[in-house]
Amino acid sequence: MVETLSKPVTVMRISAEDHVAVALQPLEAGTEVVVDGQAIHLRDAIPAGHKFAALPIAAGSPVRRYRAPIGLATRDIAVGEHVHVHNVHTALSGEKAYAFSGARAEEHKAQSSRSFRGYVRPDGSVGTRNELWILPTVGCVGRLGERLAAKGNLRSPANVDGVHAFNHPFGCSQLGADLDGTAAVIASLALNPNAGGVLLLGLGCESNQLEELLKRIPEDRRDRLRVLRAQSESDEFAAGEALIDELLGLMAEDRREDVPLSKLRLGVKCGGSDAMSGLTANPLIGLMADAVIEAGGAAILTEIPEIFGAENLLLERATSEEVFDKLSGLVNSFKRYFIENGEPVSENPSPGNIAGGITTLEEKSLGAVQKGGLAPVCDVIGYGERISTTGLTVLEAPGNDAVSTTALAAAGATITLFSTGRGTPLGSPVPTMKIASNHSLAERKPGWIDFDAGLVLEKGMAGAADLLLDRIIAVASGEPARNESNDERAIGIWKRGVTL
Repeated sequence: MVETLSKPVTVMRISAEDHVAVALQPLEAGTEVVVDGQAIHLRDAIPAGHKFAALPIAAGSPVRRYRAPIGLATRDIAVGEHVHVHNVHTALSGEKAYAFSGARAEEHKAQSSRSFRGYVRPDGSVGTRNELWILPTVGCVGRLGERLAAKGNLRSPANVDGVHAFNHPFGCSQLGADLDGTAAVIASLALNPNAGGVLLLGLGCESNQLEELLKRIPEDRRDRLRVLRAQSESDEFAAGEALIDELLGLMAEDRREDVPLSKLRLGVKCGGSDAMSGLTANPLIGLMADAVIEAGGAAILTEIPEIFGAENLLLERATSEEVFDKLSGLVNSFKRYFIENGEPVSENPSPGNIAGGITTLEEKSLGAVQKGGLAPVCDVIGYGERISTTGLTVLEAPGNDAVSTTALAAAGATITLFSTGRGTPLGSPVPTMKIASNHSLAERKPGWIDFDAGLVLEKGMAGAADLLLDRIIAVASGEPARNESNDERAIGIWKRGVTL
């Protein structure tokens, strides 16, 4: 972790234990660089974000970065050589046996002076937005929802932050656990405090029946919920407009008020990562998670396949044996999911990750888990479930950006921090702040990026953290995130079963 930098640097190594250092800018072969006082002549050209050997590495031995192995050397690697997919291979395999060695104590919650202006809901939860969400039970009425949202926005009161429909292709031709996952996510989205009103929009003949879906929503949470069955209406559009107007009338009375930082529910996510993500953006997001949790709030970490190889950093922070068993079981069940589908557990990083300097899934995971900060792991929940405690919760979901950001919103996140080294415009139902890992991306894509974590290399981690927390509070209080300004809002549902 970068604490302070007194002058510009061209290379960085986290620890003297690490075999590799990272080039912060393109370096030509023959360049002399200094790593922890040692002069190294580069044998190869090193692209920005890529690694070179700071210590000799023997064939077959572990290659260390982040103080941990990121894979095995496939041949001898000399000091100054480029270290990447041509000479390093993953060491990941299948399921593992994990041994519980003791519980991590939950940390004392400190009173924070920071606050934001949010919408307090009757159950005590707080939204960062006051939006009307149209949630289709099935893809057949997805476009109907989008048309209703477009017209509803034209009639929306000034203090309603928008009317949004979340189209998807599922809800029918699904069976068993696959259908259950779709229903669970939609029901949980309906309970997100950013939704000041919800229209559940059904067709009538779909597998995801409205009557069954409603059973997942407590009766005391249905005062801002309306239901429309399109096949039961002679004019479904007019009926939908009437229900939307009814909800907008109720929402018009809602007002923002000052609430403590402890009321924030923070989702953390990464996508389009590069080798800088684990040096700047992800540890910076981890500090935000720790700040919110220390104040008494909650953070949610997901993308289970992207903790493979780094799961022990989370397991050793479990607050109980039950939490430990849930988390280790979740990691193994995800590995089993890959294996049963004939895929290796290490089928990651993506081509873009590799181009950005990430070599193996272990390396990607060791960078990714830093988004969860250092707080104890208080709970582990399944896909489509909602958080029930403060602190750090680990959520079952894959790494896919649309699916995991949707799962975070369904779990209760009211704002999501999304680190990226390559860039993406994607947004979820809640404000989805993009944290660039490097200056270049932030400068090239100002319309996508909410915060430049490249500032870590100039201001140190603590200085950049103060600035990012200010920005988070501004967005939580109503300032639009870039995805909102660009109208980039969508959901992705995890499809796991057969399609009829």
